Amino acid sequence: MAKLTAKDFISALDEMSLLEIKELVDAMKEAYGVDPSAVAVAAAPAGEAVAEGPESYSVVLANAGASKIAVIKLVRELTGLGLKEAKDLADNGGEIKTNVPTEEAEALKAQFEELGATVELK
Repeated sequence: MAKLTAKDFISALDEMSLLEIKELVDAMKEAYGVDPSAVAVAAAPAGEAVAEGPESYSVVLANAGASKIAVIKLVRELTGLGLKEAKDLADNGGEIKTNVPTEEAEALKAQFEELGATVELK
């Protein structure tokens, strides 16, 4: 049997019905013990764009909240800024990090929100 390329596989998916794709996914789960959920994304009909967000964000501190000292410590830990610069950032808000991958940006946002700060991803 000839090796099937990714392009050939996607072309084959474009020609399958949803029921056939579901059966394929179930067979892959059974045979390999994995959930190939990416197949559902690849199976979107040609011409339909799959909505995706940006790949990277800037993490911006909007408000330090009530736990300003803890926020200053976290800013210093993440950025390497000095005490004065981190305090200015906590007081006035501003960019903490730029061009951060989506998962890391959301993790940073969660860390700040845990301390009571308000963070925006731009």
